[in-house]
Amino acid sequence: MLKVGLTGGIGAGKSEVSRLLAGYGAVVVDADRIAREVVEPGTPGLAAVVEAFGESVLTADGLLDRPKLGAIVFADPAKLQILNAIVHPLVGARSAELEGAAGPEAIVVHDVPLLAENGLAPLYDLVVVVDAAPETQLARLTALRGMTEEEARARMAAQATREQRLAVATLVIDNDGPLEALEPQVRTVWDELTARAAKRAGSAEPAESAAPAEQPE
Repeated sequence: MLKVGLTGGIGAGKSEVSRLLAGYGAVVVDADRIAREVVEPGTPGLAAVVEAFGESVLTADGLLDRPKLGAIVFADPAKLQILNAIVHPLVGARSAELEGAAGPEAIVVHDVPLLAENGLAPLYDLVVVVDAAPETQLARLTALRGMTEEEARARMAAQATREQRLAVATLVIDNDGPLEALEPQVRTVWDELTARAAKRAGSAEPAESAAPAEQPE
């Protein structure tokens, strides 16, 4: 199994890269999707969030009011830390469960928005960073997600800097341009991942095999 960490700042286009990699055959473990699952109605996660932030973060139907909670935590780093302390362990446990269900020859891509922020790079065999300039992120968040500039800047400020993400990157995908420029880069990265996976599988052969052992990354 090859374990890949995929990350990128909000608005950088990580979700599109994740979708493309899944289409090529990667087993994608989506931390954002899991984060939604662990706070669905009736879960211990939602109960803990309500205990920490009050019932005002629920909709009339008992669902988590994500925009309201987001406005609270992204305006206050201490409250964001409280939320992360609730959600992150639940996401980590579910992610490990899904990884364990993948086959031994799988390429498992962990789609993790806060990989750099939480120092998670050592958990993976390599890290792929989807990179875009802050100006590009801001433009996408306001034009495509309907955020105000203030909301977009607050969410960007709550994440690692561009430099911090690039510092943990093994491979970088430049998504500062149009969408049509993205797919060829993702295909190149997939080819690299499959080559590394094949090399890793070869290094696991018996000692008499001529295949050289791969050095730890």
